[in-house]
Amino acid sequence: MDKNQLNRERLCCSICLDLLKDPGTVPCGHSYCMKCIKTHWDGEDEKRDYSCPQCRQTFTPRPDLRKSTMLADLVEELKKTGLQAAPADHCYAGPEDVACDVCTGRKLRASKSCLQCLTSFCEKHLQPHLELPVYKKHKLVEPSKKLQENVCSRHGEVMKMFCRTDQQSVCSLCLMDEHKGHDTVSAAAERTERQRELEGTRLNIQQRIQDREKDVKLLQQEVEVINGSADQAVEHSEEMFTELIRLMEKRRSDVKQQVRSQQETEVSRVKELQEKLEQEITELKRRDAELQKLSHTEDHNQFLQDYPSLSGLSGSTHSSSIKTRPLRYFEDVTATVSGVRDKLQDVLREGWTNISETGTEVNVLLSQPRPGPEPKTRAEFLKYSRDITLDPNTAQRQLLLSDGNRKVTYVRQPQSYSSHPDRFTDWSQVLSRESLTGRCYWEVERRGIVFVAVAYKNISRAGRSYECVFGRNDKSWSLYCFNNSYNFLFNKAQTPVSGPQSSRVGVYLDHRAGILSFYSVSETMTLLHRVQTTFTQPLHAGLYVYSGSTAELCRLK
Repeated sequence: MDKNQLNRERLCCSICLDLLKDPGTVPCGHSYCMKCIKTHWDGEDEKRDYSCPQCRQTFTPRPDLRKSTMLADLVEELKKTGLQAAPADHCYAGPEDVACDVCTGRKLRASKSCLQCLTSFCEKHLQPHLELPVYKKHKLVEPSKKLQENVCSRHGEVMKMFCRTDQQSVCSLCLMDEHKGHDTVSAAAERTERQRELEGTRLNIQQRIQDREKDVKLLQQEVEVINGSADQAVEHSEEMFTELIRLMEKRRSDVKQQVRSQQETEVSRVKELQEKLEQEITELKRRDAELQKLSHTEDHNQFLQDYPSLSGLSGSTHSSSIKTRPLRYFEDVTATVSGVRDKLQDVLREGWTNISETGTEVNVLLSQPRPGPEPKTRAEFLKYSRDITLDPNTAQRQLLLSDGNRKVTYVRQPQSYSSHPDRFTDWSQVLSRESLTGRCYWEVERRGIVFVAVAYKNISRAGRSYECVFGRNDKSWSLYCFNNSYNFLFNKAQTPVSGPQSSRVGVYLDHRAGILSFYSVSETMTLLHRVQTTFTQPLHAGLYVYSGSTAELCRLK
């Protein structure tokens, strides 16, 4: 085998996500580390049914695994070449591919399936069908995993007929048995009839697509009208508020000038009166001094001669009649301004209520206050705890939600959920109903193999592509909790994480600061992994639950 064609992804254990160690192959053909699959089955002992984590085929009793020498040699070969980071080799069949039924050892991807042979062939083993005349009448189709569905389960023959009475494919022996006398045609004839119906259905669908595309264009035009109208409203309101502010500034300046002018007039009047009183005090003090001097004159005649000219007082002899008005000069101005303020507040409050009621609600990321320091203790984390529930419309059909949509359990029997575009079709995942912005904290109690994740709402939902898997794309971040270790996953890259094992994982999100942290929660909190990035959309909490596992969003309030 060419070493440059070794594919690390195909030689990885899907449980621990690392290169296979002591690889063992289960009866369905999938391979795992011997320790990983044994630990996985240990958790299913009580059910006495043992399943493959990838295809979920069940086995009873528990298979007796042996080491796959060929896979072990391939892994050792990969390690020796140092090509662990080599790109994936697309020639070999992966879990989602149809494998060649003829290949031995590591199987190549099939390029065609034969409806007569009921066998899938890689390009190499397909050559006889393309070259030998004996195979020229064989019908080759795109690779299919459903070839065995073309075989009658009762008689073991290829079903080439169709019973219109019972609406099912049948073999030639069925026509002489339980379908005797029924309305039957060849499968090809029925296909031709159904093909006509299919084309009619497609035409209807295409017409609906055209109609919907027209509707989308109309809605886009409406968006443009809304945006233009909103921009115009903002511009006009800014102009009017600017004019209102300018008017308020002018009125404030006028009031200030009026008060200062009145202040100057009143102060000038008071100071003028104060100066007159001070002059009168000076004159009275002088007269008092002369009278005091006269009172000490010993010459009686001199006293009697000077007294008449000194004893008379000019002006009022009554006590002061000045009445002050402390703090009352400008009460009228203050009252008037206060009244204007109250009326303006009432007008603005009523006007804003009308704007709020007629405005269109738009979901946006509200600007958050500048982030503070990160919490240190669990009590500090709990201040940011969020009440989160799981959205049934996103749950894959083999996930059972309970406890008020907080607990998710993987079950064998598919649930009867309604069809919904948000539902994960293949991977056993579920998202929270609530979107997360700002600073949030929540805890997950788990049992078994669980991905604890956050994801954007626009993560892919349909199919088995890794674009749908938490942590395997650029729309989600995930902590993979399995056995006795952790891995952090983002955009197809994985990072081993060390830390104390606990059944409870804490998640802290500071959306504006771009911080996402995972903690092992027990008596203390231990940081397992911290991400510093930029989040461009609101996030949703996510859980990916393996077969035989459960996870629950804890009640923290």
